[in-house]
Amino acid sequence: MYGIVVMIFMKIYKLFAKIALLSSLTIYLNSCGIYKPTDAREFPPEPEKRVQKNMEEGRGFRLFSGDKKGNNTFDFATSNELWRASLDTLDFMPLISADYSGGIIITDWYNESNNFEDYIKISVRFLTNEIRSDALNVKVYTKRCQNLNNCIVNENNPEIKNKLISTILTKASKYKKNNKKDD
Repeated sequence: MYGIVVMIFMKIYKLFAKIALLSSLTIYLNSCGIYKPTDAREFPPEPEKRVQKNMEEGRGFRLFSGDKKGNNTFDFATSNELWRASLDTLDFMPLISADYSGGIIITDWYNESNNFEDYIKISVRFLTNEIRSDALNVKVYTKRCQNLNNCIVNENNPEIKNKLISTILTKASKYKKNNKKDD
């Protein structure tokens, strides 16, 4: 009698396990979102044009251009007007880091007059690729030295920061305007 109860319990357990597995698999596959209805008119039939559209919308990246002559150039950083404007604005200063994928530019300490008293260092972090006032996080560091070993570093310099942001945004909007004229 005990063996029959155990067999019935095992069959019920296996049936319950199968139902649980099947229902969880159904829920999992349903939440994947594999099928999303789209309008075919929004996507060009040629693969090259689809790739170009995806690149413009930021859905992919290309490290090298696709020509077969070996002329490999980086295409993505030069098409970003904000990035170009920032580099053009800071081109007089030596750079420590310019990382497009990380979205940051850091300059080295710079001084114009070689007097070893006043130095400036700038970091620009990109929060978005859109040309707007909150797209950049600019930090301006100033360093005043009485001698080589006695220096004070200060981060707060709002007039230089505001001037930099204004200059970068103005240049970026000009670049964008010129790109639209070329198209």
